[in-house]
Amino acid sequence: MTELARLKFYATQPHSCSYLPEEQATTLFLDPSQPMDANVYADLSEMGFRRSGDHLYRPHCQRCNACVPARIPTTAFLASRQQRRILKRNTDIEVTCTSPTFSEEYFELYQRYIEQRHADGDMYPPSREQFTTFLVRDLPFSRFYEFRVASRLLAVAVTDLLPNGLSAVYTFYDPAEERRSLGRFAILWQIGEAQRLGLQAVYLGYWIKNCKKMNYKTQYRPIELLINQRWVTLN
Repeated sequence: MTELARLKFYATQPHSCSYLPEEQATTLFLDPSQPMDANVYADLSEMGFRRSGDHLYRPHCQRCNACVPARIPTTAFLASRQQRRILKRNTDIEVTCTSPTFSEEYFELYQRYIEQRHADGDMYPPSREQFTTFLVRDLPFSRFYEFRVASRLLAVAVTDLLPNGLSAVYTFYDPAEERRSLGRFAILWQIGEAQRLGLQAVYLGYWIKNCKKMNYKTQYRPIELLINQRWVTLN
């Protein structure tokens, strides 16, 4: 284990919560002067931290504990009938791993995704600068997984490859391809990739019980939630 006690963290001032508008949020960040080391990141992921751009963070709210870290234990995962149908529906997709870079092809897909799926969110309106700051970081563990049919780009899963698992940072995809369920397929593919690599989990970020946009996370079973500093299986 990393000597986590030597690390420094900083908390933000309370600000409006992106998920629960009636709440005020506080975020705890790892000191940005700390090198972004995969082992430190892996240890902090066990404690519920996530990455955004160059920062590792987790919620640190005083009055609310609605944001619950979630992960899928890969050795125990069993695809449901619906998930097996999604996998079958997308057998024509080829996945390629690349290093994070900016391209107009990526940005055009990201832009359409944000404008059509998340126009009510923090990342609207999308910009090239925002895309680059959020996703295109020169980090040794960061990967872009391209999902293509022939040469056509359908989705990109931005994923961190860590010693203890895959951390699903963000996925954006063609909103016109509803029948494929590309967001769900990307998670299923990452579970399969983690199994192939012998990794123990896929980290999905935070689950909020009263946030409809996050309901999809509990469709992957079993799923583990970090409650009182212990990973427990959701019944």
